[in-house]
Amino acid sequence: MSTASNTIKLHVEEAGTGAPALVFLHYWGGSSRTWRHVIPALAPAFRTIAVDQRGWGRSDKPVAGYALSDLADDAETLIESLALDRYILVGHSMGGKVAQLMASRHPAGLAGLVLVAPSPPSPMGVPLEIRRGMVQAYESRDSIIATVRQVLAGTPLVPDDLEQVVTDSLQGSPAARSAWPLEASQEDITAQAEQIRVPTLVVSGEEDRVDPPAVLRQELMPRIPQARLHVLPGIGHLSPLEAPDDLADLIRSFAAPLI
Repeated sequence: MSTASNTIKLHVEEAGTGAPALVFLHYWGGSSRTWRHVIPALAPAFRTIAVDQRGWGRSDKPVAGYALSDLADDAETLIESLALDRYILVGHSMGGKVAQLMASRHPAGLAGLVLVAPSPPSPMGVPLEIRRGMVQAYESRDSIIATVRQVLAGTPLVPDDLEQVVTDSLQGSPAARSAWPLEASQEDITAQAEQIRVPTLVVSGEEDRVDPPAVLRQELMPRIPQARLHVLPGIGHLSPLEAPDDLADLIRSFAAPLI
């Protein structure tokens, strides 16, 4: 389905009927399909809502409007349009930073927060020259595969998942591909993260080379009062694809007390 959010049409995939609902925000380069292995393990018991964020997948691709506040506004407006009384926000990487900003606003109905390999609230500690290089990472099939194998995945992806990552990355608009490494990743929302007041689960891959556990322990964990960290052994940055069953189990266990 598609739904309007602040005049932007967002593509949304829904499944399940249970409560609380789970709202999924994907990483830079992903889409709602990032969660396709996680959701089947959860949808029978939970209503799941996976979004193509603006600029990605089948959602609208405006030429501007990719600040964290724009992405958080999209998610919040979508949730309001779906009339979700109680939900858990699940954000991966870039989507994790968006989820932090949204949670800091104390939106009605937010029961919990799951941050999967999240970008910390502080600016990404990567020099501008390297961040400019990141913009080129999704320009071709070969560059995407190299990025997955050398940076994103801690374990080899099965062929179907690798093809999905290639397709999703190529579908991103030029504005969306450049906005995250050059601008949004540098936004400092540490003060906002300290205002989060819901139970928070942080899931990190032991072999994550983008946002390693050590970075999260330093830059994220001290800033969110109710956060607890779980590290997945041997897993990289793409845990929704590398370890979907483990991730689904963690989300289910986290959500159980919030039902």
